[in-house]
Amino acid sequence: MSDHPLVAIVGPTASGKSDLALAIAKALHGEIVNCDSVQLYRYMDIGTAKTPPDQRRGIPHHLIDVIYPDQVFTAGQYQRAGRQVLREVAARGGVPVIVGGTGFYLRALIDGLFAGPGANPDLRARLASRPERLSKILEKLDPISAARIHSNDTRKLIRAIEVCLLARRPLSEIKTQREPLQGFDLLTIGLKPPRKELYTRIDERCKLMFERGLIAETHFIVEHFGRDAKALEAIGYNEALRMIDGLLSEPEGLALVQQNTRRYAKRQMTWFRQNPSTNWLLSFGHLGETMESAIRLADDHIKKCFRK
Repeated sequence: MSDHPLVAIVGPTASGKSDLALAIAKALHGEIVNCDSVQLYRYMDIGTAKTPPDQRRGIPHHLIDVIYPDQVFTAGQYQRAGRQVLREVAARGGVPVIVGGTGFYLRALIDGLFAGPGANPDLRARLASRPERLSKILEKLDPISAARIHSNDTRKLIRAIEVCLLARRPLSEIKTQREPLQGFDLLTIGLKPPRKELYTRIDERCKLMFERGLIAETHFIVEHFGRDAKALEAIGYNEALRMIDGLLSEPEGLALVQQNTRRYAKRQMTWFRQNPSTNWLLSFGHLGETMESAIRLADDHIKKCFRK
């Protein structure tokens, strides 16, 4: 039996991924599978730029609004839920179209996660008390991982040491033991519009979020789920909370959200460029020519899969 076609749309925030995914799904009998970690949350619509239900063209959307703002959804949970959705869509004869900018979730879904030990709070606390020693400790336990993790990235260093000590094996060795997605043939389409134009679009989108009520949406989350809700760590909501607390003025808050979003877009591109098989389109996903090119790529991929 040949593998079922699967399409993923990746790229930085505000590059038009959602518009492009809708166009592909509409043209090719697809269903959309969200791969944005913040769009998983209910009641977070404005700050996440979710496509409103009345603009989804009747196309099924999956893994949107599945948890509350005070809950956590790990990459492992996303992997299990996402793979189940992919199988269900394929069983209906549809084409799953993954769309979103959370690269780590996409990697978990497609490549799998290594089966490392669970967190040990006591060990983490002890390691956190010695930040200046973390790199040297990891060098002794796992030189390969130590060379890959920046000496200032305390969180990753602690996790790597934790895995080495609890599993009694190097993290770099355990990471090779993943369970990749089976039964699907993946086509990845990436959006890479000109940086200057992307940053302008990001700034405009951030401004529009505040005009549409991002502060009020943040107020609602604080009132119903507490100011320590995990979701409030997201860009936009974090700054809005500081504005509510009087720590930032409105102009300062908007400028900071714009700056942090531009920086996030840059990190996204760094992540997605690691995949050499991505088909890059050098424009925005909402543009007609881009849609036509992407639909042709996806259509050819689907036909190839069903010819096997």
